[in-house]
Amino acid sequence: MARQREFDVDKALDAAMQLFWEKGFEAASLSDLTSRMGIQRPSLYSAFGDKKGLFEAALRKYTSAHAAHIRTTLQGNASVKEAFRVFFENLVAKEYTKSPNWGCFCINSMVELAPHDEKFEILTREHQMYLSVIFQETIERGVRSGELDRDIHVKGLAQTLVISLIGLTVFMKSRPERSFVDNSVKEILTLLR
Repeated sequence: MARQREFDVDKALDAAMQLFWEKGFEAASLSDLTSRMGIQRPSLYSAFGDKKGLFEAALRKYTSAHAAHIRTTLQGNASVKEAFRVFFENLVAKEYTKSPNWGCFCINSMVELAPHDEKFEILTREHQMYLSVIFQETIERGVRSGELDRDIHVKGLAQTLVISLIGLTVFMKSRPERSFVDNSVKEILTLLR
């Protein structure tokens, strides 16, 4: 008979995700993880396999929630231009008011692990593609409503906005002058003609 887990897997996974987000994969030790999660190593191994399996589970949980949040944010406004303006401006405002500034967990993983780990290259790329689809659907809504030009290259614009999002998020980790970022966001938004 299989032994029941004696801990809340979701709660433990949230704690691990937070620690990975703060420290990154390499700097988060197993001792740090088990302490933060409130479990013993055998429980971690039983539930997630190993540290990399735990990180993958945390990253998948994050990307799912992140994509759902972005979809909800962009659908929350009838105007597509306004939806993207609110999205990008809120991203900037949040990064300047949040302390410490950890950035985006997925983008951090892309920078730390994707260059030398194929699994995380694929996982982070999948998230980028999914965000591109969300952006594309939003832009298509604007084209259908007449808010955006019919001759706009929808897929290319969606991909450009994803690259802008990633670049902006990485750039903001260095806390650049706010006017620099605000001017950049204004220019990004001019792509939605």
